[in-house]
Amino acid sequence: MMKRATQALRSLPRTLRKDLLTSAADPNGQAGRPRWLDWRPVLTVPLVMLAVGALVAGSNQYAFGLGMGIQLGILFAGVQSAAIVIALYRPVQAWWASMLVMVMVTPFAANAGSGTRFPWDGAFPWSGAGIAMQAGVLFLLALRLRPRIAAETLTITVLAGLLCGSSTPWRSANDIRLAIAGLVITVVMGVALRGLAVARTQLVVQEELTAEERSRRTLLEERNRIARELHDVVAHHMSVISIQAQVVPHLVDNPSDELRENVEGIRRNAVDALTELRRVLGVLRSEAPLPQAARHAPQPTLERLDELIGNARGAGLTVTAETTGEPRPLSPGVELSAFRIVQEALSNAMRHAPGARVRVEIRHQGTGVTVRITNTAPDRPAPPTTGAGHGLLGMRERTAMLGGELATGPTPGGGYEVTAILPALPALPALPALPALPTAEPAGPAEPTDPAEDTR
Repeated sequence: MMKRATQALRSLPRTLRKDLLTSAADPNGQAGRPRWLDWRPVLTVPLVMLAVGALVAGSNQYAFGLGMGIQLGILFAGVQSAAIVIALYRPVQAWWASMLVMVMVTPFAANAGSGTRFPWDGAFPWSGAGIAMQAGVLFLLALRLRPRIAAETLTITVLAGLLCGSSTPWRSANDIRLAIAGLVITVVMGVALRGLAVARTQLVVQEELTAEERSRRTLLEERNRIARELHDVVAHHMSVISIQAQVVPHLVDNPSDELRENVEGIRRNAVDALTELRRVLGVLRSEAPLPQAARHAPQPTLERLDELIGNARGAGLTVTAETTGEPRPLSPGVELSAFRIVQEALSNAMRHAPGARVRVEIRHQGTGVTVRITNTAPDRPAPPTTGAGHGLLGMRERTAMLGGELATGPTPGGGYEVTAILPALPALPALPALPALPTAEPAGPAEPTDPAEDTR
């Protein structure tokens, strides 16, 4: 304990020099900057009015109470009054200005001989407008800077005031104690208010970081779910390759050794790849394992669209469907994504637009397939939903994965529309980066109707 106290005393001059002998506008930097400082231009107006009133009172006190003359009285009172306005922007420099005035008027108070009598019968230098300006500067300094600097300036102010007052006859010891208590209470209030402001600012920052982290976790969960579905598609193809490679030698009369060796290599690589895919699936499903029946169920395609729409109608949703164009072979990933987009849009229509009519359009083109789901305005308010949905996020991820385009938004009649353009032969686009902060989802379609599928 003694060693720490000795070290603190040795480092005290360096600490005071760092904290008080600085030209920086904000010695704290941006770390402890309360948000109320953004309102400084607005706060300057009432402070200027207060400084003008203090200038009048201080000029009379110094010019006539201390007998220093009108010119010096206005000069010292002006510096002291301006310090409270400057404290909003440069609190340390404003405090030094107020201290300088206190020291400069000490000889005049000593020559006055009877202490100050206007406007408060106190004891120099804490009397009249001087104590108000000194307390105001210390209060703003405590609001701006860290508590250590506020404690340093308060201690120096009290010691310097007692030293300056020792050269003048004390009028009342009670006045001295009252003035010191006023300065201490002012600084304590400033430190407490600054602590609340800083804590509130840190809480807002933490909430923003939490929201950002939540959005990133939601996006990763959605990508995880999509990866689990696509694994089944890829695993199916790898199994077919393995079986076909195993059958090839039996389809050829007298197959050569080179053919057998190459076909066996294809089969072995397919089996190895399938084994690795199963390991990846085990990692993806380790946190939320699916039911046994769901694991082995085939992934849906557009051929099951009538079944999906029938389920939606059975749930009370008015749905009409239309398919145009000549159906062309699509990759399993495109088929799966198109089905899931329709599924999520129908579910969100039931959740966010009760009583609305929904239209599903599937347009087959030479370059791919266009999926369009629109709903009319709801005929009654939607019930509140629990949890944060991310159906639209899943749609965007599926479309971006295939190199397609997605457009969502409200319609002029108060409804909602989802349009996805999926290419027939998707390229391998770069996966979009995780967002810093997600945009809020508008009310509209986006959820699945399948009870086994949870995209929220």
